[in-house]
Parts: sequence; C-alpha cells; structure tokens
Amino acid sequence: PWSSHMLVFIVRRLFVSVWVFLVASVVIFFLAVNVRDPLAEARGLPDNARENRIAEITERMHLGDPVIVRYFRWLGDALTGDLGVNRQGQSVNGLLETAFSATLQLVTGATVLAIVVGITVGVVSALRQYTALDQSVTFVAFVCFSLPVFWIGTLLKQFLAIDFNDWLADPRISPAFTVGIALLTGLVAGGLVVAERRVRLAVFGVTAVGTGALLAVLSATEWFLEPGLGPIVIALTAAAGAIGFTTLTAGLEWQRPLWAALIAAGLGVAASLALAPVLEDPLPVTVLLLALLTAAVSFGVGLLVGGPVHRRPAVTASVLTGLFTGAVVFTDRMLQSFDDYSDSVNGRPISTVGAETPNYEGDFWESGLDSFGHLALPTLALVLLSLAAYTRYTRASMLEVMNQDFVRTARAKGLSERAVLTRHVLRNGLIPITTLAAYDIGTVMSGAVVTEEVFGWAAMGRLLLTGIEQGDPMPIMAFFLVAGGAVVLFNMLADIAYAFIDPRIRLS
Repeated sequence: PWSSHMLVFIVRRLFVSVWVFLVASVVIFFLAVNVRDPLAEARGLPDNARENRIAEITERMHLGDPVIVRYFRWLGDALTGDLGVNRQGQSVNGLLETAFSATLQLVTGATVLAIVVGITVGVVSALRQYTALDQSVTFVAFVCFSLPVFWIGTLLKQFLAIDFNDWLADPRISPAFTVGIALLTGLVAGGLVVAERRVRLAVFGVTAVGTGALLAVLSATEWFLEPGLGPIVIALTAAAGAIGFTTLTAGLEWQRPLWAALIAAGLGVAASLALAPVLEDPLPVTVLLLALLTAAVSFGVGLLVGGPVHRRPAVTASVLTGLFTGAVVFTDRMLQSFDDYSDSVNGRPISTVGAETPNYEGDFWESGLDSFGHLALPTLALVLLSLAAYTRYTRASMLEVMNQDFVRTARAKGLSERAVLTRHVLRNGLIPITTLAAYDIGTVMSGAVVTEEVFGWAAMGRLLLTGIEQGDPMPIMAFFLVAGGAVVLFNMLADIAYAFIDPRIRLS
C-alpha cells in the first residue's frame, strides 16, 4: 500500500539524515574551533589582567581539552537541549532563541511573498509567452537576480525610506508621476488579459484612466496624511475578491460557488462594523480567534449554499473570500492608526535600521505599523532576490507541462481552459517548484547575513558572524543546528509532498 511505502521511505530518510547531520556537525565543529584564536584579545590586555582573562576563557571554553573531547561534550549537552555558553559566559540557548525569533520575523513574510508572487508571475508569463509582458518580466527578473543585496538595500533606504518619509511631509502627487503610474498600470493590466487586441486596448484604457483618476483624488483630498479604506471600499474590494476567487476555483458559469463567496464577503463586512469596539485595541489572540471564526463561518456558508453538487468549490471560494475580507478589514484598521503612529515617530514611519523603535509603546495597530515599518525594506530586498528564481522556474515548468500529450487530451475532452490550467498544468508544474521552495525555506531559516548587516537586524546571521569573529564554536554550532536541521527537514518534506502533488509518483 502507498501508506506503507511512505512510512518506510520516511524512516529510511530519517535514518540517513541523522548520520549525514552527525558527520556534518563533526566537520563544522572542527572548522569552528580553528576559525580564529579565542584568546587573541586576551593576550593584548595589560600584564596584570592578561593571565586571569586567559585562564577564565580557557576554563569556560575547555581549551585545554583535545578537540574531539570538546566535540563529544558539546554533542552530549546538545542532546539534552543545553547548547552551552559563549566566550563571555552568556547562555547560547537564550542567544539562539532571540536570534531565531528575529529571523522568523524577518524571513517568513519575505519567503511567503516570494513564493506566492513568483509563482503567480511565472504562471502569467508562461500563458503570455513571448509577449511584451513576458519579455518585461524576464528582464526584471534577471536584473533583480543579478543585483547584490547590499546595493539593493542602499537603493531601498534612499528611495523607499528617506525620500518617502520626506514626501509624507507634503504628500502631493505630481501630474507627471500620475500619468506615468497610470500608463504603467494600464500596460500591465492589458498584458495580463488573454484576449484579442481590441479587448486588451479597452482594458488598458479603462485601467489607465481609473488609476489616474484615483491618484488625482487621493492627492487632492490629502488621503496619505490620514489614510483609511472605509466601509464602501471594503465592501467593493470584498465583492471583487469573491468574484476573483470564484473564477479561480470554480468558474463563473456556476452560480452556487459565486453566491457562497458573495455571502461570505457580506458577512465579513457586516462583522467588521458590528465588532468595531472589539477591534479598537485587540489582543493578538483575539485577532487569531476572529480569523479562525471567519474560516469556520465561511466553511459553513459554503456547505449550505454549495449543495451536494458544488459543495467543494463553494467551500473553497467562500473560505478564501472570508479570509480575504478579514485581511482587508485588518488593513483598514491599521491604516486608520497611521496618522497617530507617524506623529509618534516624528513623521519617519519607514525605518532603515533595526527591528523596532527603541522604547516605543503603542496599541495593537500602532505596534503593528512599527513592525511593518521596520520589516518593509529588508523584506522587499529578500523578495526581489528570490522572486527571479520562482518566476523563471515556474515559467519553464509550466511551458514544459503545457506541451504534454495529457494536456492536449484534456482540452480535446472539452474541459474549460481554467480547469486545464489549474487541475492539470499547474499541479504537475509545481513539482520542481516544490523542491526549490523546500530548499529556500530551509536555507532562510539560517538567516540572511548580508541583509541583516545592511539593515541592522540582530538575528541568525549576526549570531554566526559573532561566533566567527570571536573564534567561539558554541554560537557557530547553534547556528548549524538550526540551518542544517531546517535544510534536512524541509528537503524530506518536499519528497513527501511529491506524492501528494502527483499521484503517479510512488516511493518505495
């Protein structure tokens, strides 16, 4: 049976991974103890302090023992959860906990955005092969992939932090900028439409005019000083999301999934008005419980409205729409707090250094804006670097699958183009992307050393550099435990995911 094959495969991979991990730990430990002399700074002290300092470090780091003895001492302690102390006597467990939480905060959003946006852009690029949109995406992807991260960070600091913060003092949009953004948005929208030229031109014109008018209104009303969406915009956005998710999951030819999604959107908008006092300054657990309640109610709506025939697509469209509506409401509440937060940080909401504003205390929404302001630049830098790989891999995989015989057979059977793309092309095209995503997630758990240095984040990268600079193997081995363990774990999860994505794959 498939389950028994999978169980045997997992056990075998775990056994091999443990031995690989142990061998790698030996190599890393021997390199770590020889990377630099940990007594170099102590030897430069005055005579009256030198001997005491050397003796203290030697005893703390067990420098008098052979390297192999020191390794097995570290391994025995690590198996019990004790990672020892660093050269200064600080607990490495505490240092690792702080560094790892900062790394998760930094790379989680960047990784998810890179995967979602990269796959989406890659799919669109494959569907519009050799068009102006495809060539533009290819050019931008290779440019982003080629740029060094420290240079990207410098550009982002200048144009998306310093210049943007200065612009917020008098946020008016010039006519030239309005026209440029409107034309660019129209070109992108027209390129995304798979239709005849007349339809694409109509989409281009409507999108360009609409974008230009929107920017002009926002500038004239000084919306950027006190931003917010309001009930009408929330309702329209939720309705648009319902139509979009229904199109992706079921198609608009069926009415029940669309009604389920629209009902979920309406309930979400009504709940946002009814729960206004609760959302004034909620606890994080309250927001999480509201998200779970939203998913549960949307699930129930899909079950009731979908009926026995369309239950599955109705549930999917309803849940996605409900969560999307909740995200729109969340964004609106955070935008409403922007004015107060901006005043409290002297009109500089986009930060260039650090993970938080020192000694800053605000309510839930203001604290969220503070975290976003510090995360925006490093997250964008990491996304730009990873986006190219996901875009190009997805495009190549989609084009390869689209030329297969089973795809032509699916079209010959009369399946809609949406069904062919989602059920056959995309599902089979995700197999190589799974490998890339698993490796990427595993590696980012070890931190982004250069990005952390550019933006002043004290995370896993800083922990590694500190250990190297001080010749201290304990922080280096703590870094290795997280980095190596994440790579091994996520690569094994990728192998398991293959069988779920493609039932033809059998593991034995």
